[in-house]
Amino acid sequence: MSAIYLLRRFSTKPPSRFHRNLFFSTFSKESSPPPDLSRTTRTIFTQRFAPSSISFFPQSKIPPNRREFSTSVETNPTDKSFERIHVQSGVIVEMIHKKEEEEEETVSRVNVESTGERKALREESEAEKEAWRILENAIVRYCGSPVGTVAANDPGDKTPLNYDQVFIRDFVPSALAFLLKGEGDIVRNFLLHTLQLQSWEKTVDCYSPGQGLMPASFKVRTVALDENTTEEVLDPDFGESAIGRVAPVDSGLWWIILLRAYGKITGDFSLQERIDVQTGIKLIMNLCLADGFDMFPTLLVTDGSCMIDRRMGIHGHPLEIQSLFYSALRCSREMLSVNDSSKNLVRAINNRLSALSFHIREYYWVDIKKINEIYRYKTEEYSTDATNKFNIYPEQIPPWLMDWIPEQGGYLLGNLQPAHMDFRFFSLGNFWSIVSSLGTPKQNEAILNLMEAKWDDIIGNMPLKICYPALEYDDWRIITGSDPKNTPWSYHNSGSWPTLLWQFTLACMKMGRPKLAEKALALAEKRLMADRWPEYYDTRSGKFIGKQSRLYQTWTVAGFLTSKLLLANPEMASLLFWEEDYELQDICACGLRKSDRKKCSRVAAKTQILVR
Repeated sequence: MSAIYLLRRFSTKPPSRFHRNLFFSTFSKESSPPPDLSRTTRTIFTQRFAPSSISFFPQSKIPPNRREFSTSVETNPTDKSFERIHVQSGVIVEMIHKKEEEEEETVSRVNVESTGERKALREESEAEKEAWRILENAIVRYCGSPVGTVAANDPGDKTPLNYDQVFIRDFVPSALAFLLKGEGDIVRNFLLHTLQLQSWEKTVDCYSPGQGLMPASFKVRTVALDENTTEEVLDPDFGESAIGRVAPVDSGLWWIILLRAYGKITGDFSLQERIDVQTGIKLIMNLCLADGFDMFPTLLVTDGSCMIDRRMGIHGHPLEIQSLFYSALRCSREMLSVNDSSKNLVRAINNRLSALSFHIREYYWVDIKKINEIYRYKTEEYSTDATNKFNIYPEQIPPWLMDWIPEQGGYLLGNLQPAHMDFRFFSLGNFWSIVSSLGTPKQNEAILNLMEAKWDDIIGNMPLKICYPALEYDDWRIITGSDPKNTPWSYHNSGSWPTLLWQFTLACMKMGRPKLAEKALALAEKRLMADRWPEYYDTRSGKFIGKQSRLYQTWTVAGFLTSKLLLANPEMASLLFWEEDYELQDICACGLRKSDRKKCSRVAAKTQILVR
C-alpha cells in the first residue's frame, strides 16, 4: 500500500486506528520518511496518521505495544501554543514548533479542506456573514490566545451578569462552527485550559464536590501583582456563584463530547492521547460512575444541573442528562487507552452503557401503544416480575397527551423515577438520543415522525421548543416556585431556543431526513438577523422575542452557523454521530442469569426493544 494512496484515502476523512497502525507498520522500519513524499506531504502524514506530532525514527528504538502520550500533567497558562518536550517510554521526542512550520500552516487543516472548498462554492447569505462577524467578535483571549466565546455580546447591555463569561455548554456549537470552518486552535486551547480548571479547589460552605467536576463557566480577569505589573487569570465558576448554587453536571459530559469531535474533525488525536487529558477523562468518568444508593443506571441529579438551570421539576433522572451521559460514555470508551490503570474503568463503562441503553429504551419510551399499556396498569405490585415496576398510577397520564401523541410517532419521557413519569417532550434529550443511538433506530425514526406531525407545536414560528407543553396555573406555581422568568411559554418553560437547531439538524441528517432540518433552518433565518439574534422566544408559537432574552446571544449565532455547515458538509456531520452498537445489546452485567432466585428482566424485554 503506497504512501500516496493512504494520503488520498484519508485527505478528508480521519484514519481509523487500524490504518494509523498500518501506516507505521509499513513505514516505520525506515529511519526517515518514505522517499516519495514531499516535505508538505510528509508533514501531512505526520499530522494525519501519527497519534501525536512526532518525527520518524527507527522502529528498533521504540518499545513494542507503546502508545505516544505526553507525560506532562500541567499546562503552563502562558504557553500559548502548548509546545513542549514529550518523554515517550524513554524516547525523547521534540514537538514540532509552530513558528518553524509557518509556511505549512494550512497543512494542519487538511481534514477540513473539502469543507472550505464546498463553502467557497456556496455563496453565504447576509445572515451568515453577519453571524460570522458576531461570532468572531465574541472570542475571548487569554494571554493572547483564543480560549472561547462569551455567552452574549450585546453592546447595549449594561448589566451582563454572567453572560460575559465562557460557558462550556454554550461554547460547544461555537467550537463546532470553528472546527467545520477549519479553525481548530481555539477549540484546542479551550479544551486544555478548561482541563486545568478541573483540578481547582471547589468549595461551597466548607464542602467540596468530586474531583472531576468541570466548571460551568470561566472569565478572564486581570489582577495586579504590584503597582506596575498585571497578570491575566482564569476565574472559574463551579456553581458556587450560580443561581441556586447548583453544580453543572453536564459540563464534564459536553467537554468529553467536544474532545472527541475535535479529534474526529481535525484528525489531531494527539490531544486526546495526552496523559493529562486521559486523566481528565478518567476523573469525569469516575465521578459519574461512583457508587451510590440509586437502583438505576441513570444519573441522579438535582434541578437546574443542565441547560435548564432553574427550578423546572427535572430533578431525578432527566433525559437530557442521560443522553449526554450515554454519549460521554461512548466517547470515553473510544478515547481511553486500555492498560492496567484503566481496564477496570473501561469495564465499568461497558457495563453502564449496556444497562443505560436497555433502561432508557425499555422504560422511557412512550408511544400510543405504551400509553394504553400504562392506562391499564395495576398498581402496588410486590414482585420481581411486576409489570408496573415503578408503581406508576394511570391517573398520572395528562389529558393533553391522549390526543396529542400521533399514531406513527413517539418520544422518550422527560424523567422517570418511582411513582413519577414526566410526560413532557424535552427536545435536547430526544435529539441527542438520536445522535448517540441511545434510542433504537425504530424509536429514533418515530421521534422525527412526531416532530413532523407536531411541527406547529414544537417548531411554530421559531424553532425549537425546549420542552412541550408549558407548566401552567398550579403546576407552574408549585413546580417552579412561581418563577417570574419561567412563566408559561417563556424561557425554560416551553420557550423557543434557536440554538437547538444544530442538534436537530444533526439528528435529522443521521436519520437521512435533512429536509426537515432545512425547513426549520429556513424558518429561523427569516427572523434571526432582523431580531438581532435573541437567546429565546416566547409564546406558544414562538412569535415574540423573549421578555428577558439577551440579544446577540452567541450560541444562537453558532447554532445557526453550525446547522448551515452541517447541511453543506454531510461527510463532516457523519463524524459527529454514533451508529447503533449491537454488541451492547448482548452484554448483561447483572449476573442474574446464574442465580436461581431471580431471572434477568432483560431477557423478556429484549425482543421488544431491539429493532429487526
